Amino acid sequence: MTESKNPLFDLSGRRALITGSGQGIGLALAYGLARAGATVVLNDLDETRVKAAADKMKTEGFTAEYAVFDVTSQSAVQEAVDHIEKDFGPISILINNAGIQRRAPLEDFASENWDAIVNVNLTSVFYVSQAVARHMISRRQGKIINICSVQSQLGRPTIAPYAATKGAVAMFTKGMCADWAKYGIQANGVAPGYFATEMNKALVENEEFSGWLCKRTPAGRWGNVEELTGAAVFLAADASSFVNGQVIYVDGGLTSTV
Repeated sequence: MTESKNPLFDLSGRRALITGSGQGIGLALAYGLARAGATVVLNDLDETRVKAAADKMKTEGFTAEYAVFDVTSQSAVQEAVDHIEKDFGPISILINNAGIQRRAPLEDFASENWDAIVNVNLTSVFYVSQAVARHMISRRQGKIINICSVQSQLGRPTIAPYAATKGAVAMFTKGMCADWAKYGIQANGVAPGYFATEMNKALVENEEFSGWLCKRTPAGRWGNVEELTGAAVFLAADASSFVNGQVIYVDGGLTSTV
């Protein structure tokens, strides 16, 4: 049930691992890649949720598997990646999507919340990318897409630690390019603006914030998660074979205006 016909954007025969893809942006990206022909491996800590998501994709005609592992555990990541490579097949595309948010004034921010955000949003990108890249290096090809954020560039009150991790992921993307481009690996980022997801539910329902956001964003609205898939497919496909170390902002113009 593939929809891709342009060979530059055809992902047929390629396998994509998407972390944190039991729901939200990760699952939307999985659908986008699957529609372009990719086989997808969903990841989540919640087995019930991720199995249901993979089963639903299968009933819709896509090829989907799932892997339950903790992206913040290096040993669990290595074991899972080796298992996928051995039992499912080579990972040609990796999307580092797993992420969490914690909000509090910086002067009151709890150290355990800092550690949790850094571990999930940043350290996991290192663990998963390194484990997958070692296989990609031996094949001399691969695509890595890191999910950044408008907070890779912009700050807002109460989310300084989140912004710190997303800024780091953007720079880590450039570092991957510097180290791994010579092996035929392209590492790039997609930076979403404000999208209506489970993580942003409280903000979506906050009339004051939602009104401010729509006025602040040139497009005048929240983004829909499906609008992220085009950038992901581009970066996963041959169309981006000479694009490396870049971050594409999909934000309705938010970071382009004051």
